[in-house]
Amino acid sequence: MTLTVERRADYDASMRIPHSSSLSRHRQGILALNLAIFPFLAIASVAAWAVLSRVSAEEGLIPVKTPVGVVIYAELADTTEKRARGLMFRNSLAKDRGMLFTFTEPKPWTFWMKNTKIPLDIIWLDSKKRIVHIERNVPICTRTDDACPQYQPTEDAMYVLEIAGGMADVLKLQRGATLQFP
Repeated sequence: MTLTVERRADYDASMRIPHSSSLSRHRQGILALNLAIFPFLAIASVAAWAVLSRVSAEEGLIPVKTPVGVVIYAELADTTEKRARGLMFRNSLAKDRGMLFTFTEPKPWTFWMKNTKIPLDIIWLDSKKRIVHIERNVPICTRTDDACPQYQPTEDAMYVLEIAGGMADVLKLQRGATLQFP
């Protein structure tokens, strides 16, 4: 389909904006600039998301999108060995990082902080990726025996997300909210 633009007294063909005596040239210019820039911004944001997703995939990270649109890049703990080690022995955890534990069946999976050097928020999710329980700012455990406190949800979970302590509050995560991840 070809669009033919004719020059008429009531139409400014250079800006493709209907000419009106109520619109000043200044406003027409601003509108034309916005119409010209918007597609580039939309393309740039899609490209940025693609790059971030590709980078996270290359690093082996899973993008977990929160209801407020913030993305946490999580390491995947999908084997018995990875789940057993979790975030043990880490000295720090960036605010946009975490670990996503996946399980083959829903259960009230129990977690503890043995050998974990950083406080964490532990978030349990059901099979629909809905938050069913949150333990906030779980403290480190310095015990050398196996008597560290254990944390368990009130409902069965298929996924558990560990993030830096205090981030669940910052991200306004609440029971019933849904997270998005592949």
